[in-house]
Amino acid sequence: MQELAQLLSQAEHGVTRQLRRVLDEEGSTVEQWRALVLLADGVSHPMSEIAEFALLPAPTLTRLIDRMVADNLAYRKADPRDRRRVLVHITPRGRALQRRLAGRIEDSHAVILAEADPDDVAQLAELLTDLAARLR
Repeated sequence: MQELAQLLSQAEHGVTRQLRRVLDEEGSTVEQWRALVLLADGVSHPMSEIAEFALLPAPTLTRLIDRMVADNLAYRKADPRDRRRVLVHITPRGRALQRRLAGRIEDSHAVILAEADPDDVAQLAELLTDLAARLR
């Protein structure tokens, strides 16, 4: 188990490093990209859900969303069913950035997964999806 955890960490670190290079060109961060990916579904999301999806602790996410609101990429709104909860929505500017980032990531796919066999990547994605679901 320890070896698997180490290998997963190394792979995640390598992929994130490659993603960071692509996202830096747009002035974005991996964490911002993750938040935009979730928000791009057009549905409002509570902060706790975004934190889990973006892999961030709550205080760090709050600072990230503050910056995204200041940059007009997202906006907050009180949950109409529970005024104590805050929901986050993507703005048209945020959606445009998310689409640009998705395009750049897609264009650099070959660099991010350099020399990886597409069938191996598909199989790995399937296995990781199953593992992640089981660990929730």
